[in-house]
Amino acid sequence: MESTAQRRLKAIQGHLVPITHVLDSHVQTSTTASEFFHSQGYSVVLPEKLNTGKWNVYRSVRSPLKLISRLPEHPEIGTLHDNFMHAIEAFKDYNYLGTRVRGDGTVGEYKWMTYGEAGTVRLAIGSGLRHHGLLEGACIGLYFINRPEWLIVDHACSAYSYISVPLYDTLGPDAVKYIVNHADVQAIFCLPHTLNTLLSFLSEIPSVRLVVVVGGIDEHVPSLPSNSQVKLISFAKLLSQGHSDLQPFCPPKPEDIATICYTSGTTGTPKDNLKLMDDLAALRPTIFCSVPRLYNRIYSGIMNAVQTSGVLRKTLFNAAYNSKKQVIISGDNGLKRKREPSFITIKSQHDEGRNPSPMWDRLVFSKIKGMLGGRVHFMGSGASPLSPDVMDFLRVCFGCQVIEGYGMTETSCLISCMDKGDNLSGHVGSPNPACEIKLVDVPEMNYTSEDQPYPRGEICVRGPVLFQGYYKDEVQTYFDRKEVIDGDGWLHTGDIGLWLPGGRLKIIDRKKNIFKLAQGEYIAPEKIENVYAKCKFVSQCFIYGDSLNSCLVAIVSVDPDVLKDWATSEAIKYENLGHLCNDPRARAAVLTEMDAIGREA
Repeated sequence: MESTAQRRLKAIQGHLVPITHVLDSHVQTSTTASEFFHSQGYSVVLPEKLNTGKWNVYRSVRSPLKLISRLPEHPEIGTLHDNFMHAIEAFKDYNYLGTRVRGDGTVGEYKWMTYGEAGTVRLAIGSGLRHHGLLEGACIGLYFINRPEWLIVDHACSAYSYISVPLYDTLGPDAVKYIVNHADVQAIFCLPHTLNTLLSFLSEIPSVRLVVVVGGIDEHVPSLPSNSQVKLISFAKLLSQGHSDLQPFCPPKPEDIATICYTSGTTGTPKDNLKLMDDLAALRPTIFCSVPRLYNRIYSGIMNAVQTSGVLRKTLFNAAYNSKKQVIISGDNGLKRKREPSFITIKSQHDEGRNPSPMWDRLVFSKIKGMLGGRVHFMGSGASPLSPDVMDFLRVCFGCQVIEGYGMTETSCLISCMDKGDNLSGHVGSPNPACEIKLVDVPEMNYTSEDQPYPRGEICVRGPVLFQGYYKDEVQTYFDRKEVIDGDGWLHTGDIGLWLPGGRLKIIDRKKNIFKLAQGEYIAPEKIENVYAKCKFVSQCFIYGDSLNSCLVAIVSVDPDVLKDWATSEAIKYENLGHLCNDPRARAAVLTEMDAIGREA
């Protein structure tokens, strides 16, 4: 028996002129972008407008007929508040937030808070803010590092229609002052060590009415002048006030502003992650998501250990690595996989009923897997491109699914993501079912949709995932004023991409981050930086040049552990790292390695 959709399709087709250049016979209706699409494996392709005849809009094969704005299996979830309420109902007694720092600052065992306990604290925080007279729509600043209270305060903002404004711990005082004033922040949660910074310019942030010190003791909270309009209390005091005066939730509507993120121009020193591997070994996570910088460190550390492990172990590792990599790459690439009804499913290779190399896992890779606790079956990467070599390395050594995604703050994060079962590296997958993607020609950089063998251009995104705009800055937001969102609702990302077979997106360049050297040669510094980042000595690399000079310069930050190990192997004595960096032999070794990597790329 025909479904309603099939009958509607026949009726529409009866009124339309056949289109002969459709690549397959799966012609169906689309409620937003077009009357037709054709499948490309992981994506479907539609014309943006029928009269152009140009098939250029890509959607996920999981939702070709319309862009989703809610999870299909949970249509009742429309806001962050709805989402957390569902989590509490479904997982009330499950562990949610863990920390392993003792009161005296030393590292201990993980201490956990369940979803239900976090929900109780969230209720008290939100009630406490209402107790102090903050109304819905007020901006709440979060001026402290990643810790359980950060997330719980953010949940409270969602439950009571407040707008969270992250004030990152790495920001300098001037940036914090600017953000607080620009967003009219009324309450700020901070730590004792950031309180002094805040107090130094308290008179210059007149919108602030309440400051809450997280992790402080009531007796240690300083007193403010009696004529001050700002209340200064501890987190514990706010909780007590909230518990004594519980207020009903004031949930937001889906179109309300959830958060204002200030992401550009950040300054300061990133936190030291030297204890991260210890944390992972103790926590033994099953899912691990990080950024390429950390994955590159893991890759370089293991490969450096292999190179110095002796001929026998090096030969064994290479044999195991090449054998397992070949099995993984030659497996099903997912183009003929069955359609998954769920939004996303995470499984390991073992869940699929196959382990490509059990012998090599036991003999070689078990110790490497132990670095992350031995239980990881899913690894995710984002924020910047992950080298295909590193991705293949992670898949082989950790024996799990490794997925790379692509997104922006302006798109509520995810634009595209690799699909389950896709073993091809070097791309960022197919469109998120909540958005559609097209590539726009950039003639000044010779990128066009007619390029062979693959279409290329600036990545543009449209759909319900898009942000509402830049706060108090319409000129920067709308494309009719020459900036981000054009008249048809497309967000122009500034990234250059190409479509690989199967409808996979690959990031290849940046539109704006280019310049000419004196001889007229175009330079994309990020591409060069990404190449040199693969060098075992290089922790970070910054490339600079301008049109008045004919060559580039590089500022290189070395990995101290790798350089020290190299010095030991060369029997080079040194007083400190600075002394070693100035040793001509060390400089020559780093430059030689960089030259080799550069020539290879």
